[in-house]
Amino acid sequence: MTPQPNPQVGAAVKAADRAHVFHSWSAQELIDPLAVAGAEGSYFWDYEGKRYLDFTSGLVFTNIGYQHPKVVAAIQEQAATLSTFAPAFAIEARSEAARLIAERTPGDLDKIFFTNGGAEAVENATRMARLHTGRPKILSAYRSYHGATSTAINLTGDPRRWPNDIGAAGVVHFWAPFLYRSPFHAENERQECERALQHLEDTIAFEGPATIAAVILETIPGTAGIMTPPPGYLAGVREICDRYGIVFVLDEVMAGFGRTGKWFAADHYDVTPDLMTFAKGVNSGYVPLGGVAISSEIAETFARRPYPGGLTYSGHPLACAAAVATINVMEEEGIVEQATRIGETVLGPGLRELAERHPSVGEVRGTGVFWALELVKDRETREPLVPYNAAGTDNAPMAAFGATAKAHGLWPFINMNRTHVVPPCNVTEGEAKEGLAVLDMALSIADEHTV
Repeated sequence: MTPQPNPQVGAAVKAADRAHVFHSWSAQELIDPLAVAGAEGSYFWDYEGKRYLDFTSGLVFTNIGYQHPKVVAAIQEQAATLSTFAPAFAIEARSEAARLIAERTPGDLDKIFFTNGGAEAVENATRMARLHTGRPKILSAYRSYHGATSTAINLTGDPRRWPNDIGAAGVVHFWAPFLYRSPFHAENERQECERALQHLEDTIAFEGPATIAAVILETIPGTAGIMTPPPGYLAGVREICDRYGIVFVLDEVMAGFGRTGKWFAADHYDVTPDLMTFAKGVNSGYVPLGGVAISSEIAETFARRPYPGGLTYSGHPLACAAAVATINVMEEEGIVEQATRIGETVLGPGLRELAERHPSVGEVRGTGVFWALELVKDRETREPLVPYNAAGTDNAPMAAFGATAKAHGLWPFINMNRTHVVPPCNVTEGEAKEGLAVLDMALSIADEHTV
């Protein structure tokens, strides 16, 4: 689709937004949202006709790109047939979505509880774990993001938790492995894995194993930095949880549905959790949908005991129809395999080549279409390009990096001192290379702030 400029309409959209829309995570008078006119595939455009290659996939959810015609048609067909219905009934779209998801989840995660998004999935997974075990505490990692609802934000490890932390949510944080910035003074992945597992076991011992309902981890942390866990770590967590009767929850809200080059990131590590949360890529974000995949043991807890939780729009027909169409499209078009190929042959090699030439790149890490560049002032000391949770003038180097990328038609995902490379799973080789070329220019600006 060729963008058609219409600045007058764009100005009206912007004016209405500024007058009436209250935006998340923002000081309302300090933001300047871009007015978006349309989107297709890996691109979106504004009312001035400027087109952007989206290296954010929205918020890492448009796994099949924008406006896929088969998914749009499925939503239209469902709207014409049965646009909505209460969750207590058996509905074809809901049943089929649950079946298709359960076919792809690891192990015996065969029951699906639908939510409206990822945060609600985490809320319900932790509730299930507490009810199943009769224990109050949940352990989660410092470098994590699990959502913005009450329990989910307390489980979150990044600074967005701080103003929302009620200090009484039964949450205990621990350090997960991250060799580049190891809290364990490890020198290699084996040491990092062993020491991280020992730290987790020590935390459990001092908190009291009989008080802990669950350990929740993002299989590969997303917003916190795309830190792929070292070999053996997730299997080690699984063993520790089994030993103490603790529920193991994997959060696949961002990493699931092809993002890492597998249906789920857990497939890379041959590990099956007791509960798995999902959202985002399940239907490419076309209609809000999330959920919890539940093991047979935990499902049995509620076989004759009512589960005390529910949502008005749980398994909404339009959202489930979009999920069915998305999963089928991913199969038909080999999109999971495409994510693997692009990661192995274009993004991985291309990002590592950029790192060789740009002193601002401290580390490249990722898999599939799920990558992060750690930007630093000094490669030797690994000092971040901007301070932790920087804002205002302290964040100027990252702001300049982002502005350069946008000026050259790339919309980047930026968090703290990192840029994440997370295009749609079906991004083409040409589009990926186009994005790498713009990153090359933007990194030259970041280089100006190195020592």
